[in-house]
Amino acid sequence: MLAQTRGGIATRTFRTAVTSVFAAATVIGGTAIATADAPAPAPQELQSSLDRFVDPAVPAAAKTKLIVGGERRVANIEKMNQGLANYGKVGFNVSDVRAKGDTADARVAVVSPHGTMPGVPMSWQHTAAGWQLSDGTACVILAMGKAPC
Repeated sequence: MLAQTRGGIATRTFRTAVTSVFAAATVIGGTAIATADAPAPAPQELQSSLDRFVDPAVPAAAKTKLIVGGERRVANIEKMNQGLANYGKVGFNVSDVRAKGDTADARVAVVSPHGTMPGVPMSWQHTAAGWQLSDGTACVILAMGKAPC
């Protein structure tokens, strides 16, 4: 522990150094990460990201922001959007959300014109952009949309 010196200079220097270390650690591999545990997301928040991801009216460029590292998936998203254009409504029911650190996992029922697929495990990562679909989860959905990663 640092002792406070004349005018609090040592304490301020320590705080600045710690702040700088955390600021420098917020970007790893091109993806911004949260520096502290994020509050657990509500099921509705996660469901909203899924609904937007499968909405064929949402352009691929906007959907990339819903996925961690989403810029790698533009071609897959465009292909999925084409397939969903005349497919019918796809929906989700998110339950059993469990958050640990910057990761949230949930069970998701996928509802399509052909029926419901219950209990699909999906995950999200909390980044500077908020709760984003993990790349693995995005690839599961893209595969369902005949646009596998």
